[in-house]
Amino acid sequence: MANHPSALKRMKQNQKRRLRNKSYRSRINTTIKNIFTALDDKENETARLHYRQALARLDSAVNKGIIHRKTASRRISRLTKKVEANFS
Repeated sequence: MANHPSALKRMKQNQKRRLRNKSYRSRINTTIKNIFTALDDKENETARLHYRQALARLDSAVNKGIIHRKTASRRISRLTKKVEANFS
């Protein structure tokens, strides 16, 4: 346990950020799962909608510093391959 006031404040800030980042990552992963569910059910329009949401959320997470830019780029690339493979 921290003893100094600055360390106590830092602990509170880290906890708050961790919870915010966790919820944001969870939202991204849920959107990606929705894409795969829609693709499995052959619902192309729903898949495209979730795909656009996923791209926006990944870009937003990079801007907020929640995930690394190369991680987002890799995930976008893989999603794009899978989505485009079902539309061709």
